[in-house]
Amino acid sequence: MPKSITRAYSTYTAEALSLLAGLIRVARLEKKMSAQEVADRAGISRGMLSRIEKADPKCEIGATFEVARIVGVSLFESELSRIVMQVKHVEEKLALLPKSARKPQKVVKDDF
Repeated sequence: MPKSITRAYSTYTAEALSLLAGLIRVARLEKKMSAQEVADRAGISRGMLSRIEKADPKCEIGATFEVARIVGVSLFESELSRIVMQVKHVEEKLALLPKSARKPQKVVKDDF
């Protein structure tokens, strides 16, 4: 079995995860939803929900976003139409940019 990779996360990332986890837990408790109920609705285990609420950075982003949506935590925009509009804008922008990012090559001056 391969070793688990220990990854370091920036303070910003850790704080953002803690904020999202806290918002999810508060919203769940305010709506008086049990952990099992939310886990069942999200299609995840109760243990995974617990890890999400404890800000575990190894949780799937899709599962985390789904749990946030179920308990009513807005991640970007509250209206689906605005999210769709923003996705289209990003796709248009990506179509204009190169497919990959490459650093410019240094020009070697070899004329002695």
